[in-house]
Amino acid sequence: MKLAFVGGTGPEGLGLAMRFALAGHAVAIGSRSAERGAEAAAKVRERVPAAAASGGENGEVVADAEVVFLTFPYEGQEATLRAIGHRLDGKIVCDVVAPLRFEKGRGAVAVDVPGHSAAEEAAALLPNARVVSAFQNLSAEKLQEVDRPLDCDVLVCGDDREAKEIVIGLANQIAGVRGLDGGALFNSRYVEMLTALLINLNRRYKTQTSIRIVGV
Repeated sequence: MKLAFVGGTGPEGLGLAMRFALAGHAVAIGSRSAERGAEAAAKVRERVPAAAASGGENGEVVADAEVVFLTFPYEGQEATLRAIGHRLDGKIVCDVVAPLRFEKGRGAVAVDVPGHSAAEEAAALLPNARVVSAFQNLSAEKLQEVDRPLDCDVLVCGDDREAKEIVIGLANQIAGVRGLDGGALFNSRYVEMLTALLINLNRRYKTQTSIRIVGV
C-alpha cells in the first residue's frame, strides 16, 4: 500500500514509517517544509535500506496515498486539517494524535478536547474521510529500533468497519504487535488519555512502556 504520514518528521511518524517500510509498503513523509519531508524520508531509507520512501510537503504526499496517518502534535491538528482536508476526501485517515501538555511537578497531562477526543475532532473536520484512530500508545523510540520486535497491542477505534479492519491489518504487520478492535471512534478518548499515563510511567521507571490486553 501507499502510506502517507502528515507531520511525519517527528519521532512517532518516523518510527511508524520505518516499520511499515520494513513490511514492504511505500511510505511518504510529509511536513510543512518539503525539504524537511525529504530529509525524513532519507532517514527512513538509512534505517531500512530497501525502503520505498519519499518526502515532501504535507498536501503533496497525501495525493495518492491509500492510508494517511496524522502524526503531529495536537496543537497543529485543526490548522493542518483545514489546510489539506479537501485532499483527504474518501481516504482512510488514521489519527495517531494524543492531546498532551507537560506540567511542572505533574509530568504529562491529558488535554481536554472539545470534541471529546482528537480523533472525533478530526472526523468532524474531515466529514468525507474515513477516520479511525490507533498507535497513540506505541513508544517512538522502540518503533525506530527496527531490528527488534515490539511487545504490545494496538487499539484501533472507528465507526467505519472496513477502514478499521485495514488499519488493524497494518498493525499486525509490525513484528510483535497485535491490532485489536477498540470499538467506536468514541472510545478514542480513553486510548489517547492512556498515553499520558504511559509517559509518566516511563519517567518513573526509566523505561519505555506499552500496553497488552489479556484475555482476548
